[in-house]
Amino acid sequence: MSTTRTLDNPPPGTRPVKPEIGRRRRAKPGTWRHAIRRDWRLYSLVLLPLLFFAIFRYAPMIGNVIAFRKFEPGGSMFGESWVGLRYVKMFLGDPTFWNVFKNTLVLGGLTLLFCWPLPIVLALLLNEVRNRKIKRFLQSVSYLPHFLSIVIVAGIVMQMLAIDGPVNQMVKAFGGEATAFMQKPEWFRTIFVSSEVWQTVGWGTILYLAALTTIDDQLYEAARMDGATRWRQIWHVTLPGLRPTAITLLILNIGTFMGTGFEKVLLLYNPLTYPTADVISTYLYRMGVESSNLSYAAAIGLFEAVVGVVLILGANLISRRTVGTGLW
Repeated sequence: MSTTRTLDNPPPGTRPVKPEIGRRRRAKPGTWRHAIRRDWRLYSLVLLPLLFFAIFRYAPMIGNVIAFRKFEPGGSMFGESWVGLRYVKMFLGDPTFWNVFKNTLVLGGLTLLFCWPLPIVLALLLNEVRNRKIKRFLQSVSYLPHFLSIVIVAGIVMQMLAIDGPVNQMVKAFGGEATAFMQKPEWFRTIFVSSEVWQTVGWGTILYLAALTTIDDQLYEAARMDGATRWRQIWHVTLPGLRPTAITLLILNIGTFMGTGFEKVLLLYNPLTYPTADVISTYLYRMGVESSNLSYAAAIGLFEAVVGVVLILGANLISRRTVGTGLW
């Protein structure tokens, strides 16, 4: 009697043959398909940030074409006609632009000079506090200004420095004369940088305090066995451990160098302080939004972006060649 062999009853010593139809092909290990199938939950978390940058950061770059075209409100979104480098030549030959460019470099440089190293210093000081309650209190006090709106911070600054404000009251108490700080161009940079330090330095210590926890305690023990003082331990163990984080933040700060404090400058400055307070971003706002000269503003904004890219690429290259650490 013959027996019919089926897929469920294969001959002895042989494997069942399954049909190819409907079979799901497995992605080869090491390929991007295999990585997505394995870690699809993690990739799904990145989806929304990628969409945000694609829609609100990269897609608007198409509008930079109006820097080379004549744009009229109500006309074509990409301008009416080509004008080439007309607007570029206009701002390169404008003395007002170069004054604004100088103010941007000065304010950006002063902000970087104080707001980059001070969080490191504050993190080192907080790390030396052994009492947990005091340490948490100091951290809370230093973090608090970060959560205040820039509008509120600007309001506090203007109230403190008003003619009848607390600062001038103290000046009068010591026999001095009241000064209109907010109307004096020579005082604007000091006021701006001081408010930036007060608002951002405390929050900037978070990354450094987290980096301090990754430093191996055995390095400190070895340094103490070699007779190193506390200052020597900070110089030879702590600071080298913070270097990758510090360099990364430095490069990121240099990348935003040209866009220094647009909102705060806009809230604090006035026509009397334009000589030292007007920066590229506020000049763009006046030219593009208030004067409706959008093509001219787009040309300046494109120039600002190019300078920012050159700065961040140069900073990363110098960092990799000097200290061996970079953003990429």
